[in-house]
Amino acid sequence: MKKIFYTLLGLMLATIPSMAAMTFPNINIGLGTANTPQDFTNGLQILIWLTILTLAPSILIMTTCFIRLVVVLSLTRQAMGAGNLPPNQVITSLALILTFFIMAPTFNEINEKALQPYMQNQITQQAALDRGIVPIRNFMFKQTHEKELALFVRMAKIEKPKTKDDVPTYILLPSFILSELKTAFTIGFVIYLPFLVIDIVVSSVLVSMGMMFLPPTMVALPFKLIMFVMVDGWYLVVKSLVESFVT
Repeated sequence: MKKIFYTLLGLMLATIPSMAAMTFPNINIGLGTANTPQDFTNGLQILIWLTILTLAPSILIMTTCFIRLVVVLSLTRQAMGAGNLPPNQVITSLALILTFFIMAPTFNEINEKALQPYMQNQITQQAALDRGIVPIRNFMFKQTHEKELALFVRMAKIEKPKTKDDVPTYILLPSFILSELKTAFTIGFVIYLPFLVIDIVVSSVLVSMGMMFLPPTMVALPFKLIMFVMVDGWYLVVKSLVESFVT
């Protein structure tokens, strides 16, 4: 415990110089009458940015690989039949960490091509938004199936896009989400098969032995757990998930 305490204390002391060198913006929020068009525009921009910050978690879920990860990990836990183990917090945290790992090249590209030039006053805000959305769209296009994309193009009743640049983002986004759900459940089905075989074998053995009142799930759980541990299941699941995004 003393070593942990001193380590944390050293980390805190090490961050003091860097915190002292940081400058924090002075934010003043007040209510008043917009007497000029500029005041109205500034207030509208603040409202838009507050709305974006409120929807930031949903945007992160909808435009990244988080959907596939959390669905597959949840199906894996359900296939083992271990109840709430691992807990929801562990499943969500693992999916979030893997999301940042997989999306790191995309985030780095956004930072280099959009965020940093905008912070250095080299481009305008609109140019930064236009540049920043390109890596996200490229990532979503790689994971989106043509069938789902054609479905939303047809339902939107727009002209068939000739190139990827002609596909509006509001059509690409639901197509990407639907494709991710389809892929996640396909992977989950493959993961379910070995556990289903164990359940069937255990049920058949119990019935042949006349132990029909003994719950098969209670007997099959230890076998499923030991099989999952012996094949290093979490390693294989995470490895397969990460490799499914490598193009």
